[in-house]
Amino acid sequence: MRLDLIRTSFPEDPAAGPALARLLLEQVASGQRGPTLRIARTGPAVAFGRRDTVSPGYREAAGRGAEMGYPGIERISGGRATAYVGETLVLGLTLPDREPARRTGQRFDLVAGTILSALTRLGLDAAVGRLPGEYCPGDHSIILDREVKVAGLGQRMVSRAAHVGVVMTVSGAAALREVLVPVYGALGLGFDPSTAGALDAGGEGPAIEEVEQALVTAFGAEADLNEAELDPRTEAAARDSAAGFRAFPTLSQTPDTDQGD
Repeated sequence: MRLDLIRTSFPEDPAAGPALARLLLEQVASGQRGPTLRIARTGPAVAFGRRDTVSPGYREAAGRGAEMGYPGIERISGGRATAYVGETLVLGLTLPDREPARRTGQRFDLVAGTILSALTRLGLDAAVGRLPGEYCPGDHSIILDREVKVAGLGQRMVSRAAHVGVVMTVSGAAALREVLVPVYGALGLGFDPSTAGALDAGGEGPAIEEVEQALVTAFGAEADLNEAELDPRTEAAARDSAAGFRAFPTLSQTPDTDQGD
């Protein structure tokens, strides 16, 4: 499989990230674009899942995050709230699929397994699974040292395509816990703050550049990876539509499905 790699980042406007993810999903579904992998860095934000946005505490949760310097955005995949703190990588794998719901588990396994391979190559004691009391719980969470969650996965499916989204915390575990405690409290969700971690556990860990390269290498072992530039029209469209992915947007409802893990 040929897989285009896009590295376009929006650190100054994190909401443009899910806006771009949505555009890529639409383009892959329509056949305008082939299988695409995006690995990017992001600025500070609280990223809410779709179930969070219908919670009675959503407005309060977004407000608490914003007061701490983490504006609310809405990601397109399933799952519950997470935060972009310190150094955070977002990864999105978008694949064409005529029957995407039939292969939900296969995509989770593929992405989680590839990330695990990358982190193992960096010498980290990583595993795939669910920690008791973790934030944004899922069976395909990426766990470090059997103690902390460092990345979560979610999916979004539309007719003829699927997107697997990943949020990986490279550094900033203390900040992650600090912001998620009040956010989850406002949402009425419980979690154990000690499960929220980063790849630099104990103050030591790989640089973000090393993590990026390890991910590229690992995905390159699974597919024919092609470095690609995002076309200016799509990038401009993502920036223009970013406002619709900030907290409390008015979005038209579309017949698609999201799957949290």
